[in-house]
Amino acid sequence: MGARRKEADVTVIDDRQAFASAPARRRAAVHPSAPVRRRPSGDRAYRPHPARPATAALHYRGTGVAFSRAPHTRRPVSATVTIALAGLAALITLWLGMVAHLSGAPVATDQTPDQLAVVQVQAGETLQQLAGRVAPDAPAGAVMQRIRDLNKLDSVTLDAGQTLIAPIG
Repeated sequence: MGARRKEADVTVIDDRQAFASAPARRRAAVHPSAPVRRRPSGDRAYRPHPARPATAALHYRGTGVAFSRAPHTRRPVSATVTIALAGLAALITLWLGMVAHLSGAPVATDQTPDQLAVVQVQAGETLQQLAGRVAPDAPAGAVMQRIRDLNKLDSVTLDAGQTLIAPIG
């Protein structure tokens, strides 16, 4: 700062020198109602262990995770053990399949209605729509197959006005 400053241009707030190696200190705000706490004087007898010197480096003694220092060797698994474990897994899978099969909901045996009727195909109607119209409570796939079997149909295409035998219900 070799240049001279004019007093009118610059206002000096703090005239303490700041060094690059020392951290800048900020003044704490003083509250008149707050009590001032002071550290106990003396050789810091309130600590359970001696104080660490300010220049000593910190020594970390591991991560806190315990592990064995004994040498570990891998033992190969024999073919007999592998086959036995595979057989056990197959038995468990079969058992679970049987439990699921036996505890499932009962399947309805009569999926298509037994009553038959002659129906006429409406304009633009597909076989699936016809099956839904004549037997709304039955599965459409089963009714469609029954209509094809009864009428000896090779395809699912229908003509408007065509008469078919269909299960109703």
